[in-house]
Amino acid sequence: MNKKDNEQKVDTSIKSFLLPKISAEGIVIVAVFFAIAFFLLLLSDVVGMFAMIIALFAFYFFRDPERFTPEGEGLVISPADGILLPLHETSLPEELNMGDEQYVKFSIFMSVFNVHVNRNPVSGVVLKTLYIAGKFFNADLDKASKDNERNLVLVETKDGDKVCYVQIAGLVARRIVSRLQKGDEVEQGKRFGLIKFGSRLDVYLPKDKYDIKVKPGQVMVSGETVLAVRKK
Repeated sequence: MNKKDNEQKVDTSIKSFLLPKISAEGIVIVAVFFAIAFFLLLLSDVVGMFAMIIALFAFYFFRDPERFTPEGEGLVISPADGILLPLHETSLPEELNMGDEQYVKFSIFMSVFNVHVNRNPVSGVVLKTLYIAGKFFNADLDKASKDNERNLVLVETKDGDKVCYVQIAGLVARRIVSRLQKGDEVEQGKRFGLIKFGSRLDVYLPKDKYDIKVKPGQVMVSGETVLAVRKK
């Protein structure tokens, strides 16, 4: 590879960093924020600049960078950016009516500074989806999994495993977006939705069927970090 090719790659990377792709759900919101900011600039420099800062933050919040999902048999990939909270052994959310089989629950806390686009942790077929209106406790609290507004997705993998992932609204978040419906075929690493302004995402894997590859406190990268690998 010659020097010119290297320079071109650097230029592309810088452009991607400064002007990232915006998620489909955020385009209208970002456009409205900028329109309001430009209008307020005509009325007041101070108010207008404050509004422009808010608009730029909205642009930053709804960024949707490309991710490169690792390939391999039996991988489970992080569905969200953020910090991994302590792991728990539990049954699936009771609203799914799936019995008392034990699962390992991975909880990923997203601050307002994380990318909030969510990606499928596994490939498979959607068996159930369920939206539950709820409260808005801080998303890093354990009770958020049971009490907060949330959207549940249950997927069956090609190995016959039932894998559940749950989008959970947080203290600030008030809007969960999921494009998945029962019967959909999902592909690992592909975008399926987002949660607006601070939130959490839980993943439930059948206990004793997977080797865990991450530790609490570790930084997760949506679509790239390997949470676990299915045992052979």
